[in-house]
Amino acid sequence: MRWQLLDGAELELCLDFIDPAEQPKLFAALMSSLPWQQREIRMFGRSVLEPRETAWIGDPGAVYTYSGRVNEPAPWPAELHALRERVSERTGTAFNCVLCNLYRDGRNSMGLHADAEPELGDNPVIGSLSLGATRRFQLRHRKQRDAKLDIDLPSGSLLIMGARTQHHYRHGVPKQPAIVAPRINLTFRRVLLV
Repeated sequence: MRWQLLDGAELELCLDFIDPAEQPKLFAALMSSLPWQQREIRMFGRSVLEPRETAWIGDPGAVYTYSGRVNEPAPWPAELHALRERVSERTGTAFNCVLCNLYRDGRNSMGLHADAEPELGDNPVIGSLSLGATRRFQLRHRKQRDAKLDIDLPSGSLLIMGARTQHHYRHGVPKQPAIVAPRINLTFRRVLLV
């Protein structure tokens, strides 16, 4: 499925990017091999715990700063390195890092934001791979209130955000308290190295 959105934004959803038979083993491997942490971030002038666990993985020098925190990359575990190659090939983007998000259940969330930090350059491509529980993805235009899209992202799906999406839209994962199963989301990026 593809969406051409206002102001030159583009989305593509690839269902079953990861074969259903592969998903449970891959989920378990990532749960055990990644250095998950629930860290503090700055929101509205105060420190709070992130509403999910995260891990920053990447090539040496792929440093990324957001929410007032500098993220130094941990090295690539084998499973994640292989995924990077697959996602890079599908998107045509040579990713050098990934933000790994663990939503333990539907009470964990991610507020509306854009991946528009300077180290991502102009018009970054983001490859967002989901494993585990299906969660809602929300996309909201920064200025046009009626320009919005909600998509349920099932396990094994790859959502590609490209063109001018990060300039004109914010995205997030809202709370869904009825969901009791965990979800891993891997957002592959390319950080400009200096």
